[in-house]
Amino acid sequence: MTKVALVGSGGKMGVRLTDNLKKSAYQMSYLEVSPEGIERVQSKGVVVSDPDVAIPNADIVIFAVPDVLIKKVAHEYVPKMKPGAMGMCLDPSAPLSGALPERVDIAYFASHPCHPSVFNWEPSELKQFDYFGGIGATQKIVCALIQGKDNYYEIGEELAKTMYAPVSVSHRITLKDMGILEPALSETFSGAMVTKMKEAVDIVVEKGVPKQAVYDFFLGHINIELALLFGQLPGGQFSDAAKKAIKIGDGLIFKDTWKGIFDDESVKEQIKAIT
Repeated sequence: MTKVALVGSGGKMGVRLTDNLKKSAYQMSYLEVSPEGIERVQSKGVVVSDPDVAIPNADIVIFAVPDVLIKKVAHEYVPKMKPGAMGMCLDPSAPLSGALPERVDIAYFASHPCHPSVFNWEPSELKQFDYFGGIGATQKIVCALIQGKDNYYEIGEELAKTMYAPVSVSHRITLKDMGILEPALSETFSGAMVTKMKEAVDIVVEKGVPKQAVYDFFLGHINIELALLFGQLPGGQFSDAAKKAIKIGDGLIFKDTWKGIFDDESVKEQIKAIT
């Protein structure tokens, strides 16, 4: 039986993983230091383990802690890992920023959920309102082997599918690819875009348009616009009037340099800032 230590099991991500992993075939150890986190772990019906026992015996150590803490936590725990073990990160930022200690005798792996798609039409209410994933809605994941022999990839992917379940597709990509996806695409770009979309909606409400009418109109139009652009309506396209409006908005809203967000140096700076 594979022994897995979940570091940060009482955190925002950790408790989600705990819910799935406590039902799995893995022999689990749950590590947590904050009083609030310990309380959340215990509310799941599991016991917090002693790291001095769990880490040296673990085949896999999952670092489910915030990016700003991974360097500190990894430097405390990685030296205690046994040779041949694997450390797993849930985000590419820490390994890309050099936060993981050098050890040639262990493997490193990273995996991140894609979260259920906006086009994830599933019948049950549980699936429909599982926005984050890992409860009922099917989602896809991305995985990368950071270092180690190729057989470690299958080991890490199997664990990732379990802790993010239900998973329909697992994409194998590089760690660099993962950094472009997050933070660059999903946070720096789309997070900023969505935040401005909400600000725009608030402005329209402030102008006196009834709030519910604004929400209904805007969210409905976002739905059809995404469907048109992402291949959900084959052959569909924006109207000629909409195309003209989009061109006006493009010129008013975006700088010519916005694509630089995805340049290697920019991605490095983004990762440095958030870690």
